[in-house]
Amino acid sequence: MPNKGKLTVICGPMFSGKSRELIRLVHIAEIAGQHTKTFKPRIDDRYSHSDVFSHDGIRGTAHPVDTAREMLSMMAFAPRLPDVVAIDEAQFFDRGITDACLWLIDRGVTVVVAGLDRNFRGEPFGSMPELLAVADEVSKLKAVCMQCKDPRVTATLPQRLIDGRPATYDSAEVMVGGAEYYEARCADCHEIPGKPDFGSVVQGLFADQANGSGVPADASDMERQVTGPDSGGSA
Repeated sequence: MPNKGKLTVICGPMFSGKSRELIRLVHIAEIAGQHTKTFKPRIDDRYSHSDVFSHDGIRGTAHPVDTAREMLSMMAFAPRLPDVVAIDEAQFFDRGITDACLWLIDRGVTVVVAGLDRNFRGEPFGSMPELLAVADEVSKLKAVCMQCKDPRVTATLPQRLIDGRPATYDSAEVMVGGAEYYEARCADCHEIPGKPDFGSVVQGLFADQANGSGVPADASDMERQVTGPDSGGSA
């Protein structure tokens, strides 16, 4: 049995340099004489149907596929597996992408994955949470907030814009595009009209006390459950 490979996940918002870093790691592997193969989801045809491009124009050759199964089928019957497999825009792949990566790692392949860890709503995106959970190394990149451009803060969220205005929460999760639809923003500048108020969700949990759920009716009730009725707030 070969020594196991490892999984590196590169994540962050758009315009943080994820594809550039993936291309760089593949290039280093090729300089070292390793056999590499790069894949991208066929849905991502912003700059090219068959290549990986960074937003600043750095290019790498890639094989477009629709599913994780199709990706594996291109390698499973080859005389040998690549030394390094790179996967760009992993958030667009089906849930089988995690199993595919683990299958490759078990056979000694080094896998490098790049993708958005959060969607335009600021929520976990596709299979990225699973990939991050099983990764051996994680590189979380940041960008410049294109709204405030404050050098003291970093952008970690993708902001979707429709006709220059923030997209609403109920917009489709997947909409492929570049700078015409997206920009990186910090948490303070990130806008999602119609996003559920999580404060009201918490209040709903408190209200469940009346239904016998055991959830405290309000914050003071929660404190009494934690500290006891006669604690007086001191040890």
